[in-house]
Amino acid sequence: MGAPAMNDAAGLLARLEQVPFSWWHMRARIVMGSATFLDAFDALSLAFVLPILITLWDISPSQVGILIGASYIGQLFGALLFSRLAERFGRIHIAAAATLLMSVMSLGCALSGSFAALFVCRLVQGIGVGGEMPVAAAYISELSRAEGRGRFFLLYEMIFPIGLMMTGQIATLIVPTFGWKIMFLIAGIPGLIIVFLLLRLPESPRWLITHGRLAEAEAIIRDAEARSGKAPPDSKPAPALVPPRQAAAAVPPGAPQRTRWLELVSPAYVWRSVVVWALWTAAFFVANGLNNWMPTLYKTVYGLDLQSALRAASMTNIAQVVLLLACALVIDRFGRRNWTVASFVISGALLAYLGFFGANSVTSVMILGTLAYGVVGSINAVLYLYTPEIYPTRIRAIGTGLATSWLRLASAAAPALVGLLVSAEGIGSVFLMFAAMSLFGALVASRMIETRGRQLEHIAA
Repeated sequence: MGAPAMNDAAGLLARLEQVPFSWWHMRARIVMGSATFLDAFDALSLAFVLPILITLWDISPSQVGILIGASYIGQLFGALLFSRLAERFGRIHIAAAATLLMSVMSLGCALSGSFAALFVCRLVQGIGVGGEMPVAAAYISELSRAEGRGRFFLLYEMIFPIGLMMTGQIATLIVPTFGWKIMFLIAGIPGLIIVFLLLRLPESPRWLITHGRLAEAEAIIRDAEARSGKAPPDSKPAPALVPPRQAAAAVPPGAPQRTRWLELVSPAYVWRSVVVWALWTAAFFVANGLNNWMPTLYKTVYGLDLQSALRAASMTNIAQVVLLLACALVIDRFGRRNWTVASFVISGALLAYLGFFGANSVTSVMILGTLAYGVVGSINAVLYLYTPEIYPTRIRAIGTGLATSWLRLASAAAPALVGLLVSAEGIGSVFLMFAAMSLFGALVASRMIETRGRQLEHIAA
């Protein structure tokens, strides 16, 4: 690679880092966020129709766990497949393809008339659900500047818990009146419109630079500069924020680079990978184990009527939105590692109290369980911020996708274990299981590297 090519890559990266936040960034965040909203809606919709389906189809607790787990098994394959495709074909087209799949299969879920049919539809839909999030996270991260990246990204990531929150609120209002199928219909139809909007977004300049498409990257950066109103489109490239050879190593222009899975466990990245895999496992084991079972537990264990059970369960996602907003405002000062460790400790303490003393009180479960979910839910968003930061552009999507595959495994295992423990040991054992996983997460989080305020190319080098 010649010096001119290295200088061109470094210059483009410098210009991208210096583009002020503008409508150009906001539009990408809104459109990609809309797809992420539907991702959340599709992921959680089943939890709020299960109280009806349990009676309608005579579903046992073990079948509930299997049905919940079906989506997460699909998400596992989707995360690996679509993130790999995103490294080869770009972020935008692959995010659109994943959104299309999950929207079409949401309509399929609405047409299901049996446990087996719904299981198949949820399994296939999960492939799209699992594929959209890691690709979207890589894309939004690659558009962000080092300064304020945490706030910018987490304000996008808030769309996911808002989607979860809205799922609960919408379900509470319409499921008792219109039945369970309406939840899948209102997720499927808007998704087809969002696919069209996604295809109109610009490709990630960082991905284009990695694939040697410097002219295309320059055109997109020039458009971003023009829309910001701060730099004329024909201005000369700013001095590189990353030394040319270091920039070239992180994002080498020229022939497209072959994505190598094994690079994730190479000496340069193996420790980072192991840490994030463990964090994704711990955080989502707790969060999705709670989130998917709470409506059913409120109705079957604590005897609440359907409307009250759905309303109580929906409060967990409201708590997550509030705590994530607080996280977004302080994450660039407090740091990724400090927030994650503290959140695991707090959620673990709340869940341990429930396990030992409060499991028999529905009021205690509503208050402490809601707070615990809100706290650990903020970790989930931080992991979507942190994981793309620790890998170079050439393996950023696949690194994020493989990391999220661990959340799929954990999310498939947790509901099944909850079903077994509720039947065998009682509800207190469930909260103790989640508390132990939170403690494990806190220990692992103490080994995170801090990424706040650092340019992506600096972190990856």
